[in-house]
Parts: sequence; C-alpha cells; structure tokens
Amino acid sequence: MEKRTIPVVGMACSACSANVERRLNALEGISMASVLLPSRSALVEYDPQVISLEKMKSEINAIGYDMIIESDRSVVEIERREYQLLLRKTILSWIFSLLVMSVSMGWIVINNRSAANQVAMLLALANFVYCGRGFFVSAFKQIRHRAANMDTLVVLSTSIAFLFSVFNTFWGATVWGTRDIEWHTYFDASVMIITFVLTGRLLEERAKNGMAGSIRTLMGLAPKTAHVVKGEEIEEVPISTITVGDVLEVHPGEKVPVDGDVTWANSFMLEGGAYVDESMITGEPTPALKQMGSKVLAGTILQQGKLRFRARQIGENTALAHIIKMVQEAQGSKAPVQRIVDKVALIFVPVVASIALLTFIIWWAVGGNAALPQAILSAVAVLVIACPCAMGLATPTALMVGIGKAAQKNVLIKDATALESMRMVDVMVIDKTGTITIPNQNIDFTKADDLPLEERETLKPNACEAMKELQDMGVEVYMMSGDKEEAAHYWAEKAGIKHYYSKVLPQDKENLVRKLQAEGKRVAMVGDGINDTQALALADVSVAMGRGTDVAMDVAQVTLMTDDLQRIPEAIRLSKKTVRMIWQNLFWAFVYNIVCIPLAAGILHLFGIDFQITPMWASALMAFSSVSVVLNSLRLRFA
Repeated sequence: MEKRTIPVVGMACSACSANVERRLNALEGISMASVLLPSRSALVEYDPQVISLEKMKSEINAIGYDMIIESDRSVVEIERREYQLLLRKTILSWIFSLLVMSVSMGWIVINNRSAANQVAMLLALANFVYCGRGFFVSAFKQIRHRAANMDTLVVLSTSIAFLFSVFNTFWGATVWGTRDIEWHTYFDASVMIITFVLTGRLLEERAKNGMAGSIRTLMGLAPKTAHVVKGEEIEEVPISTITVGDVLEVHPGEKVPVDGDVTWANSFMLEGGAYVDESMITGEPTPALKQMGSKVLAGTILQQGKLRFRARQIGENTALAHIIKMVQEAQGSKAPVQRIVDKVALIFVPVVASIALLTFIIWWAVGGNAALPQAILSAVAVLVIACPCAMGLATPTALMVGIGKAAQKNVLIKDATALESMRMVDVMVIDKTGTITIPNQNIDFTKADDLPLEERETLKPNACEAMKELQDMGVEVYMMSGDKEEAAHYWAEKAGIKHYYSKVLPQDKENLVRKLQAEGKRVAMVGDGINDTQALALADVSVAMGRGTDVAMDVAQVTLMTDDLQRIPEAIRLSKKTVRMIWQNLFWAFVYNIVCIPLAAGILHLFGIDFQITPMWASALMAFSSVSVVLNSLRLRFA
C-alpha cells in the first residue's frame, strides 16, 4: 500500500469534497481516501498494483474536478493561474452587474421598458456565458453522476430568476396584465448572485493562501540548486539532478540542499569544522558544529565556514521532505466531527432544493396567481442563501491552521484525531533518560558508579517550567525511570515531578498506562526509545522526541523536533484553542442556515412583518458566511 497527498482543483464547497471522497472510496484498490476542501487535496491510501493515479484522475475528471498527478505541473502555478482567472471573472461580473442594475433601475435611461429589459437580458446572458460558465459545467457533470453541490444551487437559482425574467420581458404584459398582476424582471438578481458567489470564492482563496503558509514555509526551506563537486571544478545544478553519492559544497549563508555526511569542513574559527543553523528543523537556536562524519540536513543554513558532504538522502527521502509529508497528511486527515459534517453535506443540497420547492408551493397556494412572482423569488432566495460551504469549512480550516501552527513551533502532529485528543489529557507518563534528561557526553562508564548523579546527565532546557505548566493545567505527571530509587528520586525532585517510578521495564510503562486508563484517565505518553514503544502505542496520545529512535517516532502521534519540553503544554493549549474554534465555526454555520433559510422563505410574513431577504442579498450573505468561517479560523495563527 502507498499513501499520497494529491492536489485536487475545482472544489468549491463541502459537497464537492464529499463527492470526490465518495468517488475515490468507491474505486477498487483504494483502502482509504480523505478529501480536504481548504487544502484542495486528497489523502489517498491505495494499492498501485490494482489502481493507478491516472485511473483516479480519470474518475475525478468525470465528475468535474481535476487531480494533479503530473510531476511537471506545479500546483502553486496552477493555483496562481486559477486565482488570476477567478479575479478576472469577478471583476468582469461586477462590471456586468453594475451595468444591469443601471439599466434596470433607470440610472442608464432607456425610455422603452421592453428595450431596457432586453438590454439587461443580453448583459445578464453575457455574464452567464463568461463569468458563470463554470457553475453550469460543474452542475451538469454533477447531475450526470446523480450528485449535487453548491454549484447546483447557484445554477438552479440563477436559471429560474433569468428564465422568469425572459418570460416577463417578452410575454409579461400579455399574460400578467390581463390578470392585474404586477410583473417585474430580475436580471439584476441573477447577475448579482453569480457576482457575490465569485467574490466570496475569491476572498476564500486569498484567506486560504494564509492557511497554507506553514507548508509553503517548509517547502521554501529547500533550495532550488546545489554546487556539485566534479573533480577540480564545482558546477551549479538543479537539485532534482542530484544523486546519492554526489559530493556537494555549501558556502556561507547557503542552504544545505539534501541530507548527507560531511567529508570536509573548515572555518576561520575552527580548523576542520563549520557551524550550521538547524533551528528551522530542530528548533535549537545555537548553531551546530559539523565536522567530518557529521550529518547535515536539507534546508539547514551554513552560518560559518565552508563544508563538503556526500549526499545520503535525496528528494522525498530527506528529513525535511518527511516533515512536509507528515504535516500534509495531518492537515489532510479528519477529526471525528468532520465525518458527521460530510454526511450532512451530501444530503444538504437535495434538502435545500426540497425546501425551495415547498416554499414556492406554499406561496402560490396561499396567494394564488397574484403571488406567483413572490413565490418564485422566495424559492430563488432559499436556493441562494443555503450554504454547505460554511459547515464544510468549519472543521478543516481550523485543523489546518492548528496543525500548521504546531509545525511552526517544531511540533509535528500526525493526524487530526491527535490534535483533538490532546485537549482532554489529564495524565502524562514521561520517560526520564533522553526525554527529561540528557546523558552527559564523554563519560568514563568504568567509573560511572563513582560519579555523583548530576554529572551523569542534565535536565533538558525548560524541563522544570514545562512540568510546572502541565501540573498547573491540571495534568498529573508520572516519571518512569530504569534508574535506582536514589537517582529517580533526585531527578523527579529536580524536575518538580511528584509521582515517579524507579527500576521500571518496558512492560511496567505499559502497565501504568493501562492502569491509569482503567481509572478513567486520558493518558499521554512521552518517550524517545524502543523501550517506550509499548506504552506509546497504548496511550490515548503518544509523543516522541525527534532525536529519539525511528521506532518511537513511527508509533507516536506527535513528534517534538526540539528538546524544549515546554512545547508539550503549548501543544495542549493549541489543541484546546483549535477544538474551541471548530465548535465556534460549526455553531455559527448551523445558526446561519437555521436563521437565514426561513427568512429567505418569507416566514416573517406569517407574523405580519413585511421583511424578506431578496435573492441578491441572499447571495451576499452566503458568500459572507463562508469567508467569515475561514477568517475566524485564521485567528489561530496569532493565538
């Protein structure tokens, strides 16, 4: 099985992402597909022996979307072109809207009412053909595959308003005049619906660029070119041409292009050594000394000196690429609450269409033919104002920002479930050696028993502060150590930890986690070694140290890329803020639909209040609801 995050373009609402996800999960060879609207991507686990990426692309194209699987197609460039096209359509749609409104409201004087209506009709039609064409193409493809999305509602509402207006333009006076019914055209409403929807999507795209900032920052760490040593000469080549075993040279201020092992280093401060800033990967502010045999990582910056190294890991195998992949997969995963929202999104459009039809029937039945124009406008307003986008964006936008924010703080979160679960942790079991403390270097182990405790190891930076913060948050901390009682007591006291166990084995750590869970506790386990993996796998939330073993990091849901243990309480606080943001978004999204749909249907007329949301303002409110959810989620970036 392979797992990949694949860009998907053309999605506009949660119904779109739900349709893409449903189609992918129905394909043979795909064991899991999770589609995320804000990142416009699909996280797919599939068997390449059964299904190819080309087959997936073909299936997704058939329902009106596009998967970007070609390596020579830049997703950023495609998104930039799509944004520019959307911007042009939005500007032109506003021009058409202003012209139609000017004609309809008499700002541009055309004495003949019929002629004025025909001019407005032609302008509205031009707006449909160029600016609104994408809505109609998408809706048609959805209908062919027995699906529906936000585009379906837009097409239904604008088509009804436009066709009703065309009828009134040519036959209104003849048909309605004989029945003493006042008739109007609504070309301005049909044009403004498209204009406001396009404007909302444009604002969403701009806001989403901010959400993708963490990934783009990580991607920007990798340089585009590298200096390859070829005999006596040094040649600058694209990074894509580097192969394992190539010897590369890095100059002061340049980024290391790939992972490798140092073969030579020199600086004016130290013969045989150079200093590399690894803070963007490890979070450590002090430059790391690199000498012959030292490992260097892609994206780090040579601060002082010059070095050469042999490429060991390239392309998708570098540590930086692994971090980027982890963050992308985490942002593509879904919290449990999102699964419920996705199910709602699939039935949302048919339900809204049914409400609109019911609105039309009730108005017509109660008011007769005289109320027919009002019945049509009310139905159109219902179709326009209903917005599955806000509900669909509520959870993933907050998760994307939260996971991205964590990555910027050197905390890698593997999936949305882990981020959601961290807020409920009330007990933390933490390994001592390598997690709370760092073994001292250059110890003569033949004399280790004669050394005082404080010379064998040291506390990690901010360990005491981190333990105090956790306990102040109501999280009980249990330290587990294989050391003797005296040593375990010393380091627990030094770190400010009340509960500790000495002489423990891997099974003892697992047993403690199991015991605490049996008491109804939500347990987080923090460790760095193979001996911690049993407990890590069992814990409700598992946290590994980035400098620990690969096994521990593979098992853990969260990885700290720095030795600063204060990142743990920070991650818990971020989890609480993110989940709070999700529920805020969902609350307002549901309230918006619950309040606005009846207002658009004209429910206040039942109470003698002559107020109703018109189709034009319905489209503005719909656009605002989606944008507001995205902007609200972006507040997490400053939390």
